[in-house]
Order: sequence, then structure tokens, then C-alpha cells
Amino acid sequence: MANEIARKLVHASGAGIPALYLLNQRFIHSPYLTWESIRYVLAAGVAITVVLEIVRLGFGWNWIVFEKLTREYEQDSVAGYAMYVFSGSLTGIVFEPRIAIPAILMLTLADPISGQLSADELRTIKRPLVLVTMFGVCTLIASIWVPLPAAILGGLAAMVADGVKPIVHGFVVDDNLTIPIYAAVAMTVGLLYLPAVTF
Repeated sequence: MANEIARKLVHASGAGIPALYLLNQRFIHSPYLTWESIRYVLAAGVAITVVLEIVRLGFGWNWIVFEKLTREYEQDSVAGYAMYVFSGSLTGIVFEPRIAIPAILMLTLADPISGQLSADELRTIKRPLVLVTMFGVCTLIASIWVPLPAAILGGLAAMVADGVKPIVHGFVVDDNLTIPIYAAVAMTVGLLYLPAVTF
């Protein structure tokens, strides 16, 4: 239980990077905390994660932090944290801030809420309560940055990424990899094709 709490806290800590950017935009106004600078930090995070995974899987150096923060089924495969760093960083590098920030926050903040609601459940599709909660939280987050139609598309995409577990060649596709990417693509589509839709 303690390890699960630690995992969720680390998961949520990823919100610190977009939060730092937003604080700079609002209060600090440092020329060193632009989104371009954030992209370099994200790229560095991917590089460090690749090295850590090579060391862990290739040389068996399973440091205490890995023992605490990886699950048993991740011991011999790429860990969820690596997919988390890769997908969040890729989203931040590829997409503009108004798309990337809510997509990253869906991963860092909404996913742990969904995980808590579905703890100890092994389902191909999560329960309706979990799906609705994930959709609601993600749509709310996205609506701060994009118009409601795009926010709804982003929320739906994140809900599907989190709530449906496809199996490809015997491997379950981890939602740490798919949530921000699906959401960012969906919000982009919403901005491009649903600009005139109002509620």
C-alpha cells in the first residue's frame, strides 16, 4: 500500500513542469522558463530515463527506487515510469502549450485518481464510474485551455486510453504511454474541426 501511495505521488509530481511554466507566465517572467526551455528539459528527461532503463534491464542494477516504484510485472520489461516520461515529454515537445499542458496534466493528475478508484482491479475495460470520473476530470482540466468541444474530445480520448486496455502481441498497452498522446491529438482535431461549435 505504501508503495502504491509513493507511486501516485511521483506520478502527480510530473505536474510540476507545466506548473513551473505557468508560474513563470503569470508571475516570474523569466526568459529561461519559456516553453522552448521546457522542451529541452523534457528531452533531457527522456535521455536520462533511457539510460536508467538500459542500466536496470541490461545490467540488472535494480536500485531501491526501482524496487519501490516499479510493479512486479515491470521487473523484466520497460517500466511504467519510463513510458510516462516518454509520452509526457513527447507531448510537450511536439504540441503547443495550450494542448500539451492539459494533456500532460491528464496523465499526471487525472490518471492517479482513476487508478485509485480502480485499485486492485484487473479489467479489460474499467467500471463505468471510473470511466465517467476520468472523462469528467480530464474534460475539466482541458476546458481551462481549449474550447469545450476540443476539451470534450480530449477527455474522451484520455478516458479511452485509461479505461480500455488493448493487448498487442501479448503485451498490455500501458496507459502511461497513451493518455497524453491520445488527448493531445484529439484536442488538436477539436481545435481544427470544431471551432464553430458552441454550447
